[in-house]
Amino acid sequence: MPTNKVWSGSISFGLVNVPVGLYAATEDKSVRFHRYHVEDGGRIRQKRVCEIDGEELDTADIARGYELPGGDMVVMTDADFEGLPVPTLKAITVEAFVPQEQIDPIMYAGSYYLVPDKAGARAYALLRDAIEKAGMTAIVKIAIRERERLAAIRVREEVLVLETMLWPDEVREAVEVPESSAGADELAAAQALIDQMTVDFDPEQYTDHYREALLAAIDAKAEGREVITPPAPPEEAGGKVLDLMAALKASVEQAKMTREEPKKRAAAHPKSKKKTAKSATRRSA
Repeated sequence: MPTNKVWSGSISFGLVNVPVGLYAATEDKSVRFHRYHVEDGGRIRQKRVCEIDGEELDTADIARGYELPGGDMVVMTDADFEGLPVPTLKAITVEAFVPQEQIDPIMYAGSYYLVPDKAGARAYALLRDAIEKAGMTAIVKIAIRERERLAAIRVREEVLVLETMLWPDEVREAVEVPESSAGADELAAAQALIDQMTVDFDPEQYTDHYREALLAAIDAKAEGREVITPPAPPEEAGGKVLDLMAALKASVEQAKMTREEPKKRAAAHPKSKKKTAKSATRRSA
């Protein structure tokens, strides 16, 4: 079981509840450095200092503020954030299913693995297999790190993957490029080159040569390093899952009722139908 859990809750699929943990699916392999004083080797650290009185502050003394257009500041406390109505803090609700090709890749922001508790393994398998068989992607919403995010759930190597997405207003308009067009011969030559370079994609063929060279330079300077492995956090207990078949049947009935509700309302108001028909007759006349 991975230890980099960033969220825990459940996926709501109709009335089926799937308890899951969210784990980062990717990691940044960039080589990171600390800053040191060249003269004595002292570590350079950042301090939280008030620009008005110069006092160094503890985390408890710091609040977050939003600057208004006129320069005034609205200070937000932890209580303000806790009171916000965010139903997705502990629940991922499936909003809809859409074809994968309808999602523009530019909207994807980050990837996470969804891992079920032991008690939710069967419900997890049901959702995974149903998504894969339908060839669809589930559109959901989830709150991570004090932000509600749009997200997509798909299947990768028998595991559900949650892809956080940008909101539509976070994607900038395409930049303008100079108008031009290629000649037929140029296009044919470019196509021939593409044909020659076309292979099956294998990510293992590509290597970060700069990072390898940088690590080799560090190793050449280092003599005797101590490696510290932090202890893994304890695993959390599994959640309780509803009876799958009962939840599925109830979900189907709920969906039927939702579809039939507009028909029932129309049938309950026959006069409205007659008025609408008369109005349509007058307009056509």
